[in-house]
Amino acid sequence: MKSLYLRIYLTVVAVLLAFALVGGWLAQRQMESEREQFETNQEERLQAMAVLLQRALPAADAPAHEQALALRQWSQQLRLPLALEDERGQRLASTGRFERLLDQHGPAALQVLPLSDGRRLLLLRPWRARGAQVLPFPPGWGGARGVHALILLFVLLFVAVALGAYPVVRRLTRRLEALKQGVERFGAGDLAHRVEVDGRDEVAALARSFNDSAQRVASLLQAHQSLVANASHELRSPLARLKMALALRDAQGPDAKLDAELSRNLAELDALIEELLLSARLEATEPLRAPVDLLGLLAEEAAQTGIPLHSDCGSAIVQGDERLLRRALRNLLENARRYGGAEQGVCLRQAPGQWRVEVEDRGAGVPDALRERIFEPFFRLPGHAEVAGGVGLGLALVQQIAQVHQGHVRCLPREGGGSVFVLSLPRNE
Repeated sequence: MKSLYLRIYLTVVAVLLAFALVGGWLAQRQMESEREQFETNQEERLQAMAVLLQRALPAADAPAHEQALALRQWSQQLRLPLALEDERGQRLASTGRFERLLDQHGPAALQVLPLSDGRRLLLLRPWRARGAQVLPFPPGWGGARGVHALILLFVLLFVAVALGAYPVVRRLTRRLEALKQGVERFGAGDLAHRVEVDGRDEVAALARSFNDSAQRVASLLQAHQSLVANASHELRSPLARLKMALALRDAQGPDAKLDAELSRNLAELDALIEELLLSARLEATEPLRAPVDLLGLLAEEAAQTGIPLHSDCGSAIVQGDERLLRRALRNLLENARRYGGAEQGVCLRQAPGQWRVEVEDRGAGVPDALRERIFEPFFRLPGHAEVAGGVGLGLALVQQIAQVHQGHVRCLPREGGGSVFVLSLPRNE
């Protein structure tokens, strides 16, 4: 069976049917128990009544008409159809009601109560017989009509719940079907499609999760498309310069200036390809996790770039990939050296739960509206010409590396002019 709603609905109906059967069986057991208890109580009452009637009736040797008169009087007082037989089984007396009920219900309804003097008291109990079959319930249960009413009640309950469950189950599975169609539509390429979120239950939570995932996937694809487009554009510049330099070299012969231009363009092309590959690896793989001496890395990179380091920390250990962390620090320091004016500095500070690497400069600064955009791939601030170096991926890589290490990077204004790039990484407690 392929339809989920049918499986759910039939499961509900099957459980309901089982409940009805078990309920009917328990009701039957209860009626049997009640009937047995009723029969036992009736037998005890009748035996006690027989003893009392024997004392109230005339003796066995009294004239028959006296015994018949007394029997009729007690029958009226007790409101029971009675008859009396002698020790030989001869009918001494009976009431008219007894004779009518005996003809109507037959001997199956007859109750015989022997008396101690040999006589027998006959009592008709019509509720005990229906076509000579003893019914499993006392008269208070309403006879066969009570059983039929109980069965009808279970049938009506079954039908009512079955009919009421169908629209509930169908509505639930219809929402799942709508979610399925939305997933298929998104998978077919309609990245802007989102499913409707209806309600606050698990299905609505699933729909919200799908919409969030679809938004992330669409953003990721858009970012990749932008990355490819920007990469293709950035690759054209050094390639065009290489072609021009090679053409001039072929026309003019060896030239030191052209050789230097070729080397610079090849280095720029190599750096661009390396940055692109690293960016792709960061998105595709999980970095290694090992204790890394952040202070040692920062000291080495600061010494290579010639930027002074200030730190009051004896050591700074973080969990991460040493190669990636070194790359992030190098990119920040190179960025400060290239665009930071005449004064740069870096310091390592300890903050609650994290280490803060602060790279300071006295450059032109970053406008407030662009402090987030400078971490986008291939974004350059106005006035930063390509001749200044870099391919526009350095800060984007710093942000990626910080994120894969559960950290973050920000650009803040520096008092007195310039910028402060703050790289925050979790401390290894």
